[in-house]
Amino acid sequence: MDYKSAGVDIKAGVDSVNRIKPLVKETFNSNVLSHIGGFGGLYQVDLTKWKEPVLVSSADGVGTKLIIARMAGIYDTVGQDLVNHCVNDILVQGAIPQYFLDYVGVGKLKPAVMEKIIFGFSKACKENGMALIGGEMAEMPGIYSEDDFDLAGTIVGMVEKKDIITGKEIKAGDVLLGLSSTGLHTNGYSLARKILFDKLNYTVDTILPEIGETVAEVMLKVHRSYLNELVEWATPKDIHGMAHITGGGIPGNLSRVIPDGVTANVDSTSWETPAIFKLLQEGGGIEISEMYRAFNMGIGMIVVVDQSLAETIMKKTDAIVIGNITEATTDEKVRMKY
Repeated sequence: MDYKSAGVDIKAGVDSVNRIKPLVKETFNSNVLSHIGGFGGLYQVDLTKWKEPVLVSSADGVGTKLIIARMAGIYDTVGQDLVNHCVNDILVQGAIPQYFLDYVGVGKLKPAVMEKIIFGFSKACKENGMALIGGEMAEMPGIYSEDDFDLAGTIVGMVEKKDIITGKEIKAGDVLLGLSSTGLHTNGYSLARKILFDKLNYTVDTILPEIGETVAEVMLKVHRSYLNELVEWATPKDIHGMAHITGGGIPGNLSRVIPDGVTANVDSTSWETPAIFKLLQEGGGIEISEMYRAFNMGIGMIVVVDQSLAETIMKKTDAIVIGNITEATTDEKVRMKY
């Protein structure tokens, strides 16, 4: 016996590394001191640009969106999903991304597929101005079936201590601004797959007449990063609070940043619900409140700002007013109007 007969192909691993090296190297900057293939990534903080830097880290995955990617044979978008998701998660605290680490677990290592996955990581890292400093490719027969794969990632960013956004500056009279999502982003896919594939009997190639695109095209739209649009206001002086709308929807995520004593009032009639969410609701017979718990419903990021700044942000981004902050009369953090 040998390792390959047990299901682990070392040669395929070497081939994969050689394919991804130039993609990873494209993300490097002067702060990266290590090379590809080292045991650890080395990153030097430029202290001339920071006074009291605080490290902000987050880890996440893509969830069962990966199943649709596998069904469609499209692998270059899910890495972008993961990077952008993590970027948004630390942006809500005012952090600027510095570097990213990825993990890819597979049942059978296919170098061409791995190259496409890492292309996605590399593309999004470059767009968000950070280095893909390291990662892991694990071939694990017995854990995954041959075509299965899983992704996870860790991001590390920095924020000046005085500029950490906590939500404590949120006050009555503030405005809620919503920025649009590109679709489901990376949440609600277990429910969506149940509706689309099990109940409606669609395939990834089914064209959705309400949208004019295939199921795969709609469901694999890349999770949007809000960094480059919002970074100029990413201090508590300007943005009093931010919520990345992921699992748990608007009620579950906005409530995480609302301080005691106030309530966030969200008017869901203030924006047009994208067609994919209407299709899922009708196809699955889902209550509207459940839709807002499972999906982002077209709003991927909410920022809480003073009314005086709202107009400026709306002129420079696609943000719209979706609600406001009032003094609390109950212990309810978020009040939804459907």
